Amino acid sequence: MCKMATTKSFLILIFMILATTSSTSATLEDMVTILSIDGGGIKGIIPGVILEFLEGKLQEMDKNRDARLADYFDVIGGTSTGGLITAMITTPNENNRPFVAANEIVPFYFQHGPHIFNSSTGTFLGPSFDGKYLLQILQDNFGETRLHQALTEVVISSFDIKRNKPVIFTKSNLTNYPELNATMYDICYSTAAAPTVFPPHYFVTNTSNGDKYEFNLVDGAVATVGDPVPTLLSIQFLICFLLRHYFQNM
Repeated sequence: MCKMATTKSFLILIFMILATTSSTSATLEDMVTILSIDGGGIKGIIPGVILEFLEGKLQEMDKNRDARLADYFDVIGGTSTGGLITAMITTPNENNRPFVAANEIVPFYFQHGPHIFNSSTGTFLGPSFDGKYLLQILQDNFGETRLHQALTEVVISSFDIKRNKPVIFTKSNLTNYPELNATMYDICYSTAAAPTVFPPHYFVTNTSNGDKYEFNLVDGAVATVGDPVPTLLSIQFLICFLLRHYFQNM
């Protein structure tokens, strides 16, 4: 399982590098660069390692140690822990730069993971973890920063269990759906609230008329968007099959 996850992450890295280079069919002005980050709880360490490598290489290419991933991608998205990482690298700090550099993602998981996934906080017939530490750490780090303040377009998925439909938090939808302009900590907890793992998340925003709009959200994987890069999975299995066939016939 770990080997598969590592292979998959490597393929994602290849995709991201290709997305940031020119091609024969499109100029740089025509391209839309997309960074898609998988879910998987504490396994967010895996994309964290890869994103650190990628950001470092981009800094080397441009000879700019202050360069960040949000400077290179038009869209950054993810589900569950991928949504959390998305927020970490796109939410602005007091200097209007990303809240964290990519090399701070893995330390975040090592520091807070044991407290987030503390089984003593769960209940016998309820979620495995109460989610209180996770929500608190998100509030402490993101404050009242809202979706419209993200430094690039983001796509973070969740699922409303009361309305029985997916909810996708993205800046481009705010004109038509201003109720989506939630705080980043509400969005992050919602996309991470996997059923049986964390409690669902309830919060309220305002519509364009000033009316209250209620959300009752859980992990976006419930809406079958737990893996934002399904195409890469197909590529992975195809490559594995071809390599196996090649070495068997050497």
